[in-house]
Amino acid sequence: MASFSAQTPRQSRVGGDAAMAKPAQRYGQGRFPARRTFAALDLGTNNCRMLIARPDQDGFFVVDAFSRIVRLGEGLGASGRLSDAAMDRGVAALAICAEKLVRRGVDLSRSVATEACRRAANGAEFADRVRRETGIKLDIITAEEEARLDVTGCHKLLEAGDGPALVFDIGGGSTELIVVDTRGDEPQTLDWLSVPWGVVSLAESEARDTADRDDRLSAYARMRGRVSEAFREFAARQNAVHPTFRLLGTSGTVTTLASVYLELPRYDRRQIDGLMVPSEAMRTISTKLSSLSIDERAELACIGYERADLVVAGCAILEAILDIWPAPRVGVADRGIREGILRQLMANDKRR
Repeated sequence: MASFSAQTPRQSRVGGDAAMAKPAQRYGQGRFPARRTFAALDLGTNNCRMLIARPDQDGFFVVDAFSRIVRLGEGLGASGRLSDAAMDRGVAALAICAEKLVRRGVDLSRSVATEACRRAANGAEFADRVRRETGIKLDIITAEEEARLDVTGCHKLLEAGDGPALVFDIGGGSTELIVVDTRGDEPQTLDWLSVPWGVVSLAESEARDTADRDDRLSAYARMRGRVSEAFREFAARQNAVHPTFRLLGTSGTVTTLASVYLELPRYDRRQIDGLMVPSEAMRTISTKLSSLSIDERAELACIGYERADLVVAGCAILEAILDIWPAPRVGVADRGIREGILRQLMANDKRR
């Protein structure tokens, strides 16, 4: 997964980061002259991501983007605090974002932090440091707002159909499940759940990868069990009302597995965003990855050493979801919180 940390189409590079000015990434039809520039920044447990965009007719087009793995939540489960090294990595990434905000002449922006800062005893202190050193004001949002932004950002990719849909976001420190009603112009949230199992927190619940294949498979089964237990009451509540679901996933886990499914030599957002992947194919890939050593996973295209230690935890969460909601297909979205923020900023600005 290291080869696609920016999770964007291949573009020219500026300062070593993915720049998306040529060609512009459109989220709408029919470009019109843009007067204002907006930015959305999402600091998660594992990644720091930012989009800078201008309005399009019924959406927006991206003029710049940034993504870096910072592992802000590394060791958080054991200590309850953000480590000095993790905070330094976060501030370094955010300093680059701050420079881009100025260079691109951003008129209006919002920056949010999620599970790592919510859980950490020193999360607010870290946000104060970020503001002092970079000028960026981080909003530490609730899990409920995180879920709402996810849906706002990706719901247009939901598979057509009757009945409710389930949108899920496998993050670094948490996983959100959101049941939505899609009968109106905008999806309405019927129920939601956030559990403190993401790819970082779940991976840290087990010992590092061992050389023994059976030990790796046993660890994988335990991770699936932890997540399934966390989902149990929510799943029982939903299945009593809605026996089937359409599924849409927005996370590095689903985009990575979709890339493996397509056998891409490198990540290509244009082929992934909006893809429908058979659930059984997702399971087959997950089972294979769980049996491989970390070095074997790192050799696979679209994974790499930077993410090889986390992808199996994401597979365990995804399989736990498919165990409970056995939909025939999984929709894949390479969009979420940042896109949700941009849509909100632009809609509010238009109303004003």
